[in-house]
Amino acid sequence: MAILNINNVHLNVEEKQILKGISLSVNKGEVHAIMGPNGSGKSTLSYMLAGREGYELESGKVLFDQMDISTMSADERAKAGLFLAFQYPVELPGVSSMNFLREAVNSRRKYLGEAELNHLDFVKEARRIAKEMLIKDEMLKRYVNVGFSGGEKKRFEIFQMSMLNPKVAVLDETDSGLDVDALKIVSDGVNNFRSKENSVIVITHYQRLLDYIVPDYVHILADGVIKKSGGPELALHVERNGYAGIINAA
Repeated sequence: MAILNINNVHLNVEEKQILKGISLSVNKGEVHAIMGPNGSGKSTLSYMLAGREGYELESGKVLFDQMDISTMSADERAKAGLFLAFQYPVELPGVSSMNFLREAVNSRRKYLGEAELNHLDFVKEARRIAKEMLIKDEMLKRYVNVGFSGGEKKRFEIFQMSMLNPKVAVLDETDSGLDVDALKIVSDGVNNFRSKENSVIVITHYQRLLDYIVPDYVHILADGVIKKSGGPELALHVERNGYAGIINAA
């Protein structure tokens, strides 16, 4: 049974139609890659799923864990286990990274009916995961994303994902701006997170990320619709030949 079911979704942003009938089904344990040229609707799709204001559905339906997300706020979606790693993570001056993350983790645990973590248990778990991702204690003591390099921001996003343990993680161009070393660290974090109980949607321009995070399915999104779907070989085809042939054929 699908953990995420997107059915014939249409969406306008500032009176411009961006999504024009997207349908996609994601099962537990699957990794789906969504590729496409600039302006195809990839980030719009991620914002719609996360519940960003101004990205409400015009028509169609999205079911997440059998729940219609159109009735859920962004906060409710996050608590239920829908996570979005931003292409451009925002800075939160004055907000401690550890306090921010502990509040988020305990909010989700409370939603699930689980006991909240006390300070000591939270710090132990945070340091364990941070060590795996080569994140130093000094980085955890900073304000959220303030003074972080581009690579550090992306690593902190994946660190948050690992701590929150969502059911579906949407990664919006997580590889953007990463050098090879940072890309490997981020990819290792995603691969360690992968399990039979969760799903990952990777949004990217380039095939290089998919050398590290190997997807089960690849979808080509252009002009607001999915033009073609296939296996990992589809990403390799795009790398060699570009999008034009697929888009024109569709």
